[in-house]
Amino acid sequence: MSNETTELSGFGRGTVRSYIDEMGPAWVAGAIAAGPATMGSLLSAGAGFGYTLLWVVIVSAGAGALSQFLAMRLGLLTERGIVAVVEDALGESWAWLLVADAVLASGVAQLVIMKTVAGVSATMTGIDAGIWGVIWGLVLAVGLAGRGYRFLELAAKVLVSLVVLAFVASLFVVPIDAGAAAAGLVPSLPAGSAVMAAGIVGGAVHITLITMHSYTMRARGWTERDGDLATFDIGASMLLVFGLYSLAIFLVAASVLTSTDLTTIGAAQALGPIAGDSAQWLFLVGLAGAAVSTLGANTIVPPFLIADKFDWDTDVSDARYRALLVAVALLSIPGAFIPGNVLGQLVLILAVGTLGTPFAIAIVLYLLNTDTVSRQNSTATNLGGVALLAVTGVLAANFVREQVAAGVGPLSGFVVTFGAAIALATLVLGGKYVREELLA
Repeated sequence: MSNETTELSGFGRGTVRSYIDEMGPAWVAGAIAAGPATMGSLLSAGAGFGYTLLWVVIVSAGAGALSQFLAMRLGLLTERGIVAVVEDALGESWAWLLVADAVLASGVAQLVIMKTVAGVSATMTGIDAGIWGVIWGLVLAVGLAGRGYRFLELAAKVLVSLVVLAFVASLFVVPIDAGAAAAGLVPSLPAGSAVMAAGIVGGAVHITLITMHSYTMRARGWTERDGDLATFDIGASMLLVFGLYSLAIFLVAASVLTSTDLTTIGAAQALGPIAGDSAQWLFLVGLAGAAVSTLGANTIVPPFLIADKFDWDTDVSDARYRALLVAVALLSIPGAFIPGNVLGQLVLILAVGTLGTPFAIAIVLYLLNTDTVSRQNSTATNLGGVALLAVTGVLAANFVREQVAAGVGPLSGFVVTFGAAIALATLVLGGKYVREELLA
């Protein structure tokens, strides 16, 4: 039984204005969440199932905020990176498993996000996507390695805000069926929708977002005393801004798009004859901003985790960390040359990321209920965390089930094997906690 204590402090210090000035780390997570992969899931869900999955969109924003809150508590109460905390509390094998899980999820996503960025850039300029892939790879390498985290945080705030404004504005130029939207608030999962539902939730509750949060807060020098600011940061970014982003895109897709074969760029172009050129360009500008901000934010995830595992500094003052940033940026370039429909690929990478997310949530919950932290979770927080674990676990299981039902090939076979390994690790961790509690 965990010791029930008070949570991090509420909004007792400072003012809303000072919070707005100081917030930032959750916006980097929001830049990844509010990206083309989430957009691909929202477009597919809205175009393929109308308003039916609106409830999933609403749930995803709350779930994303809750997962970030749990990660925030762990980061502030330990004032260390999550990998180092896991290694000390559980051992090196568990730390390596977490690193492998997160790096695989973010690495695969990085390639498809680069494909999206290059494709959008090519559409808007007429310059070949391959050339844009090289340009963006170099921009990432120079910008992140040269300017560091604060440059990325500022860019995330600006781009995410502009992206949300663009998509919210698009709601005013497309027809919304209020009655059908209200019906979509009733939970249901039509046949064939499990991957899309997993993709929507996976955009908000993702292993990369959970694992990176301790590092972005460390980059700002936040400690337990900044719990009120960190909570406000999450509420503004994940609950409000990301929620508006998801809702606007889904409603636009459910209202005017009908083809399940649309690409993200095709969706923007399809809005022209349906809802007018203003809708098309608002959507295209929003897509461009979302793709660029996500590409930059996602680039820092593998370097954070790998550097922490090797006990390197996680800022550009350490040449080894800086080299990791450059390597990830340049390794993104081949993504611009990946063939195929990017929309299906974006949905798939989020769904694959969902497979590893329950393990990350279980890790955080375990640590927050042990002597690793000075103030363990309250009962209410634990109930929320367990509910989050259950939701992501069910979505991951449904995704695996659909992959098996469609026929096990090389890709689906990897997905099933990866999912089974992570599920086993999660169960072992749960059993470990139960044994420790019984022996306590």
